[in-house]
Amino acid sequence: MTDVAATLAEIASLSIDERLRIVGAIWDSIAADLELADSELLELTPAQLEEVKRRLAAHAANPNAVVPWEVVKAEALARIRA
Repeated sequence: MTDVAATLAEIASLSIDERLRIVGAIWDSIAADLELADSELLELTPAQLEEVKRRLAAHAANPNAVVPWEVVKAEALARIRA
């Protein structure tokens, strides 16, 4: 069994960029596991389904209204450092 506290302490000692890479890797591994998981685990609540539909409609109406990952990352890092 993993010692979560020790792992988190080790992660906290890394740079922000390294921690963001770890978060991305964890997220990717979760997404990969969910793709393999039983579809019942992926069922959305009615509210979640409506939100997905709203976001898809908003994107379809204005597909160029996106923010590149580099900009999102830079803004998040700037907020953390402020």
